[in-house]
Amino acid sequence: MNTYKLSNVSLTQFRQFLSDIGCVCVSTSGGHEKWKKEGCLRSVILQTHIDPVPEFIVKNNLRTLGLSRNDFIEWLKQCSTK
Repeated sequence: MNTYKLSNVSLTQFRQFLSDIGCVCVSTSGGHEKWKKEGCLRSVILQTHIDPVPEFIVKNNLRTLGLSRNDFIEWLKQCSTK
């Protein structure tokens, strides 16, 4: 059974994920962070005042990055074993 849920992702955890896959925070403005990754056409936007990150934000940002839910869950599993 899968115990990893996209609805329980903390802001710190999602920031670490973005950093680990090569994204860089390029600006913070009005409670939002803009992250960029080389090769992505759109930026990833995070609301810094909402923790945990809402599931729809995680899903939208994964879609923007061209990653699947399973890619993210595999990253979560690797983090929990460290």
